[in-house]
Amino acid sequence: MRYVQLRAFHHVAIAGGFSRAAEELRLTQPAISDQVGKLEAEYDVQLFDRRRKQVALTPMGEKLLAVTHRLFDAEGQALDLLSESRALRAGQLRLVADSIHHVLHVLSTYRERYPGVQMTVWSGNTETGLAQLSSYDADIAVLGDVAPSRDFEMIALNATPIIAFVAAGHPVATRPSLTFAELAELPLVMRELGSRTRRLVEQRAGEHGVALRYAIEVEGREAVRDIVATGAGVGFVSEAEFVAGEGLTRIPLSGPPILMEEALICLSERRESKTIKAFLGIARALTN
Repeated sequence: MRYVQLRAFHHVAIAGGFSRAAEELRLTQPAISDQVGKLEAEYDVQLFDRRRKQVALTPMGEKLLAVTHRLFDAEGQALDLLSESRALRAGQLRLVADSIHHVLHVLSTYRERYPGVQMTVWSGNTETGLAQLSSYDADIAVLGDVAPSRDFEMIALNATPIIAFVAAGHPVATRPSLTFAELAELPLVMRELGSRTRRLVEQRAGEHGVALRYAIEVEGREAVRDIVATGAGVGFVSEAEFVAGEGLTRIPLSGPPILMEEALICLSERRESKTIKAFLGIARALTN
């Protein structure tokens, strides 16, 4: 087993094909195919299912990819260590967040200190965010409702209550609050399955013996806001994420608050990466 063979396998796996892997490694496709083929032949295993138009990992390939992720991430950390200043001058940081609102102050400070680091920010719920961290597609996540684990480094950010909101001209816009029994009689605009906001609201309704039924199901917080603004129904959002104005009115939910707890998360094994470590350090300093 040679390093070049593992590198070829890893890039084919994450690129989804031999041609794209060859482009990334600046090699020819036959060279990449030869390296992967030799690796499979030497250990008498099949790492890719080549019967499809797009190569797919076999179960053995999936297991090896989990190992090579750690291998090449450790290599990246070693390079970071040997060229620390360069990593913070011209590195990259990929962040996925269920709401970027909670770390805007961290992002701003980070950009001021390390303007050379290229940042990419994606939107995603807790389920997709954890998946992207685990697959090394994201470096840091801003998520909620994640149990403490040795697999993750976590920094608690804040906790804010969930509120209902409607268009300013909606019949219930002037209500001081809404009960779950009242919500059961109203058209609701709900987030997609996997949304923590939706799950917490439905869970609290269940505790009141109420089953909520949505009139419209939509993916993403912005889409909910746009639909609610037309007067189509009642939406739910963390109070910290509610934007006043825009023709919308907030309405508190009756009873004890449903708190949305947010945390900054990364894989424990990646916390020493220079770009990640610098972001976590700023977050700790600003949240303490």
